Amino acid sequence: MSKIEVNKLQTLTGHNDCIYALVEGCDPRFFYTGSGDGMVVEWDQDTPKDGKLIARLPHSVYALAVDYSRNLLFIGHNFEGIHVIDLNESKEIWSLKLTDQAIFDIKVFGDEAYIGTGDGVLIVVDVNSKTVKKHIKLGEKSIRVMSLAKDKRELAVGLSDHTVKILDLSDNFKPLANMTGHTNSVFALSYSPDESVLASAGRDAHLKFWETDTYSLQENIVAHMYAINYLYFKEDGNLLVTCSMDKSIKVWDARRRKLLKVIDKARNAGHGTSINKVIWSSYQGNLISVSDDRTISIWQIEAT
Repeated sequence: MSKIEVNKLQTLTGHNDCIYALVEGCDPRFFYTGSGDGMVVEWDQDTPKDGKLIARLPHSVYALAVDYSRNLLFIGHNFEGIHVIDLNESKEIWSLKLTDQAIFDIKVFGDEAYIGTGDGVLIVVDVNSKTVKKHIKLGEKSIRVMSLAKDKRELAVGLSDHTVKILDLSDNFKPLANMTGHTNSVFALSYSPDESVLASAGRDAHLKFWETDTYSLQENIVAHMYAINYLYFKEDGNLLVTCSMDKSIKVWDARRRKLLKVIDKARNAGHGTSINKVIWSSYQGNLISVSDDRTISIWQIEAT
């Protein structure tokens, strides 16, 4: 794998504020965005220009999560709680007031939803009974990002206290590891598809790779000029993408840990401001990115 070809397919508009949240739907043809204007929008990659508003909330939305078994969309409503949308009907079916803090990330696993908040508390919600099961205080600073290793039944949590904490989901959230390699807030975290590697990044602009048997550091790369806001593995595990406050997207060989391509405004008519989230769509294999510039870009990425 030596060359990456990039083709910008779409620039989508409609949000009136910075776009912070991005998630793929149960049907990967669809994806969802949430923004500082409180709007949550559904986009269809077959007719991408026609976004559909499915929720409008009084406060900003930083976090979205899809419950793939129930076809539900969980929305993190900052300073309030969660709202749950039935994606079959495109309507809200329940909500919970949980916190007066920002909600930076949500993950759904089995019958539980995990909500990471601005005061370092992990809130565990029972999806069936729609009730809070427990509050777990993980630190004094914000929980910024989480990643699930579903086969290992482990939850990785990145915090603004510079740490990554690993919790055992099969043993009542028992702490398994506390990784202290970063020198600033951890914003980006993802297990590789085979769960053998955990990649982390954040405000220190370093991209780190940890092996997941003992959670020891394998490699550290100075990857961007400014904060890395998010990272995402492609389904086959061969490619990894990072996005940054430096207005660039970088495509990496995930196995060799080598930079393959930089996507930015000068070279590819990329975003003009901080890029907040990026995902590999499993529909047609395109890359989707969202930014403070209020736009969504869809990219065709081909490796040769």
